[in-house]
Amino acid sequence: MPGLAVDPDMTASLAALASSPPLQAGLLASQAGQLLVALVAVALVIIVGKFVLKLAWRLVTIGIVLVAAFFLLSTLGLI
Repeated sequence: MPGLAVDPDMTASLAALASSPPLQAGLLASQAGQLLVALVAVALVIIVGKFVLKLAWRLVTIGIVLVAAFFLLSTLGLI
């Protein structure tokens, strides 16, 4: 891209940014804060998993019905 300028300090690594003083004094500075962040992350995984499993259960149920119908029709000689 023409005219794009990158300052040397814009290329700082994520590790250097994560160890900056404002983040160290924040929520992750204490064990209770780390526990809170971990529990919120687990809750998000459970919520997303709940919706994924709900969809998977519906797909499995539809698959069972379709395969059972195909089996029944093939047993009767209609297919």
